[in-house]
Amino acid sequence: MFTESAELYDLIYSSFKNYVAEAEQVDALLSTVHPQCRSILDVACGTGEHARLLAQNFGYDVDGLDLNPDFVRIARTKHPTGRFVVADMAAFRLERQYDAVLCLFSSIGYLRTLDAVQQAFECFREHLTSDGVLVVEPWFPPGILEHGHRSSRTAETPSLRVLREGTTEITDRLSRLRFEYTIETHGQTRHATEVHELGLFTVAELLETFTAAGLDARHETHGLMGRGLYVAKIRA
Repeated sequence: MFTESAELYDLIYSSFKNYVAEAEQVDALLSTVHPQCRSILDVACGTGEHARLLAQNFGYDVDGLDLNPDFVRIARTKHPTGRFVVADMAAFRLERQYDAVLCLFSSIGYLRTLDAVQQAFECFREHLTSDGVLVVEPWFPPGILEHGHRSSRTAETPSLRVLREGTTEITDRLSRLRFEYTIETHGQTRHATEVHELGLFTVAELLETFTAAGLDARHETHGLMGRGLYVAKIRA
């Protein structure tokens, strides 16, 4: 997945993703559905930008986990009072429960199958307090992404320029994003390639998967950035 771009991740995504606004939306949501919420586990936390902002701007106690050790290292640097661990989001066990578990920016799609998603949901549920809330931002459902679609994004600093060119491939219920990077720094250029695979699940399928995992969920159409949002609680 992010084998080549971990150190470039914030530069690339900050060029179009408004983390400050998203943290504000998450805080507003949590304040509505669970006003007593103070502790958060950010699953598939990436470089910890959401975690940092939720702690810094809103006073939450935020921990996180990610499968990528480079992301975890960066997240620890950004938010040193949080506890960040390297772990699989479908198979982790922490010695703590949280008022909220977040899984944002379509990370759930990387599990690729509904069976794996159910395992993750069950794991999330185990780490929720009895009145806790789970917030999941999905990947796109089938029929939205276009096979062969090409994209291009450029981000730069005074000493670094990154061009990321993407191609989307669709095979049955799997989307494959192929990214080609051109990285220019200190007068030198290098190239790198990454392939990301994400499962394509319908709203109905995900709602059924929440139910199978012992959770009651509702779906919001827009969410943080137009991909929708699921808000769930442990079934009484």
